[in-house]
Amino acid sequence: MILVTGATGTVGQEVVRCFPVGVPLRLMTRNPAGVGAVRPGAEVVAGDYGDPESLAVALEGVRKVFLVTGRVGGDEDEAFLRAARAAGVRHVVKLSAASVADARADDLVTRWQRVSEGLLRASGMEWTLLRPRSFMSNCLSWAGPVRAEGVVRALYGSSLNACIDPRDIAEVAVRVLTGEGHRGMAYTLTGPEAISAVQQTRVLGQVLGVPLRFEELTPAQARAALLRRYPAELVQALLSSAGRQREGAKAGVGSGVLDVTGRPARSFGEWAADHAEAFAPVVVS
Repeated sequence: MILVTGATGTVGQEVVRCFPVGVPLRLMTRNPAGVGAVRPGAEVVAGDYGDPESLAVALEGVRKVFLVTGRVGGDEDEAFLRAARAAGVRHVVKLSAASVADARADDLVTRWQRVSEGLLRASGMEWTLLRPRSFMSNCLSWAGPVRAEGVVRALYGSSLNACIDPRDIAEVAVRVLTGEGHRGMAYTLTGPEAISAVQQTRVLGQVLGVPLRFEELTPAQARAALLRRYPAELVQALLSSAGRQREGAKAGVGSGVLDVTGRPARSFGEWAADHAEAFAPVVVS
């Protein structure tokens, strides 16, 4: 039995879609009612990292896990790994972050991921680390302004990021969970090229067939926008990460997707074409 945590999240739901039919699969989420089209034969269980009893139920009979945690600075990894070890789990595939391997990165999120990776390595279970660059799907936050104003607003618009389609992360995760030769490995996962927000705006406009313009946010404007969504400490981490991107820290293109799947990573243009509906103006009949 394979357990997928965060089954309704950006990557988790793609992982569920990627599994071959017939693989025994259990999906853990805090809100089982929120699981949409569940794979035929997959179980859905309620699980909360802060509830040891729910973890014990979710992990019963499980031998492999796709692990996603999201409470930055929290103890979700420690709690889950303790429960997984007690349940007899053999292999944990953890979603981490590419910044962990960057010695210059010392923001809150990166420090938390480093600690979490260390906990897994020391757990006594077999492990594989997936370290993706930024998700292409982060651009979905532009959908409202694109639909309403034909504009994309972002900080450091000319800085480059080798962002990745979450579907590629999911395919790598499934290959690792169902194949051999991945234990003790850490894979850095990127898209096929480094691309800036200005370039993404141009590509998105071409896909939609409409002219889009890019507006550069000042650091103050970006901070104010982020503070409307996140706590101050996390906002500072995100701004620090953006600063590293401006310095070129996220422009490196890796071969992780090709190495594991045997095919190149998807381009931003492919991602945009597959998600064009999210940016298209609503037509009122």
